[in-house]
Amino acid sequence: MASDLPLVSNYQQILCQQLPLLDLRAPVEFDRGAFAGSVNLPLMSDSERAAIGLCYKQQGQQAAIALGHKLVQGELKTARVKAWHDFALKQPNGLLYCARGGLRSQIAQQWLADAGVVYPRVKGGFKALRQAAITVIDQVASLPMLLLAGPTGSGKTRLLRQLHAVDLEALANHRGSAFGRKLAAQPPQIRFENDLAAALLRVQAAQPPYLLLEDESLLIGQRNIPHGFYQAMQQSPLLLLDEPLNARIEVILQDYVVDLLAEATSLHGEQGFEHFGTMLQQAMARIRKRLGGVLYSELDGLLKGALAEQQRSGDVSLHRNWIARLLSGYYDPMYQYQLNKRELPVLMQGNATVLSQWWQEQVIAR
Repeated sequence: MASDLPLVSNYQQILCQQLPLLDLRAPVEFDRGAFAGSVNLPLMSDSERAAIGLCYKQQGQQAAIALGHKLVQGELKTARVKAWHDFALKQPNGLLYCARGGLRSQIAQQWLADAGVVYPRVKGGFKALRQAAITVIDQVASLPMLLLAGPTGSGKTRLLRQLHAVDLEALANHRGSAFGRKLAAQPPQIRFENDLAAALLRVQAAQPPYLLLEDESLLIGQRNIPHGFYQAMQQSPLLLLDEPLNARIEVILQDYVVDLLAEATSLHGEQGFEHFGTMLQQAMARIRKRLGGVLYSELDGLLKGALAEQQRSGDVSLHRNWIARLLSGYYDPMYQYQLNKRELPVLMQGNATVLSQWWQEQVIAR
């Protein structure tokens, strides 16, 4: 096997630029977590990998290598090399890797070279890139942070995007509340952390004096913020976003009704409204105990009435009734209680226009 084929170890650049990655690991490994831009074109299937692993334990490395070449040969080998070849031609700035930068990626790199394509291999493979991502998150946790807080529906995500901050909820594919579940599944925890590292590197490239994030709980849906990073967030000062109730109702209406129905319809067609309605009712049911029986019954009735009218006429206006009641009766008191308990310094408070101007003048212009 040639030793002069390119080997790269610029891990942070790979993460930051989210370069195309040819992931040679078995599907079961890939499904546990990968990197943005990676495509799984495995050298071995799950069953082939299991057989070779067993052979390695029982008979040693050479026997395992021999079995691997026996299992992946002929038309099967030709098809897999062609898939790698096509990927490399479409992604000339990409890289290939396996789990630890060992035999699998070396073999694939050599087979590709034999087919006329010299393609770089990541030194240390997925494990090295993964360690680099963890290191980035740990290092950034020591830098100054600002948290954007505000009551539900105040438009924190919109402001974060406007200010080019790190959007944790987008990375977790969840809006962070009981109603925040989306139709598309959340990424695996490993993928969430890998994407977080990449986002942190991109923001830090501009060298802002503060890293701006939304004030989040430890769990965003079923994905948890890395412990050290979360602890640093909990000690950071706040920006408080204040918007009037009517404006917040419209934000919730857009995000949790209009946009959610559009997403459900795009995925499920004629069954989209049924999926959409079920999601809203399940979200309400998840907080039933915290709402209490009386408030839950009231909200459930308002929600069902709004869904019936929307299905009949397309009118979404009745949704404003349960949204307003949910905000004033549940989310706002909970937000105020949690804010008072934290006792963190507040650097600035105001609506989106005020906070955006403050950010530009006090932070970006420095």
